[in-house]
Amino acid sequence: MAKLLHFFSTIFILLSLVVFPIIGKKDENSFEISTNKEFMSLKREKLSHFKFYFHDILSGTKPTSIMIVPPQKNTAKTGFGMVNMIDNALTLGPKLSSKIIGRAQGFYGSSALSELSLLMIMNFNFIEGKYNGSSLAVLGRNSIVETVREMPVIGGSGLFRFARGYVQARTISLNVTTKDAIVQYDFYVLHY
Repeated sequence: MAKLLHFFSTIFILLSLVVFPIIGKKDENSFEISTNKEFMSLKREKLSHFKFYFHDILSGTKPTSIMIVPPQKNTAKTGFGMVNMIDNALTLGPKLSSKIIGRAQGFYGSSALSELSLLMIMNFNFIEGKYNGSSLAVLGRNSIVETVREMPVIGGSGLFRFARGYVQARTISLNVTTKDAIVQYDFYVLHY
């Protein structure tokens, strides 16, 4: 029995000196440590569909979209180079009087010389219900003359950590004089 105990204690010491340091070894120059889903308290991933309306208001005394960079000269057709900063209401229905569930904050810019196309960089911040305090991030090309435009969802915060997916945008109304627009957004998001 004593020999057996001595044998196992010798094996344990050898493993402690040789194998365990290799398993737990951390590169002193690294800032990354591998982890797993359970450690992050991530549950099963699910697919959610969110539908709401985006109100891009450039006119009036309280616009929610303002030009911060004017378009380049000789680009009147596309407005190339124009950049707008936004803080647009997100509502349940297409009317601005509908319940506000969040705000789209970020900016968009005219990114094409020969067609009407915008680069959209936005956080969709939710202020109501289960997702209050959470946000979804969108970065992509919005070819505004198309009936349906698709852009990627590149991440999120709060209940949308590790989110990914896509969003479809459809213009519901556009005032050609004021350029005010109401756009329906349909998000399809994988999240935990």
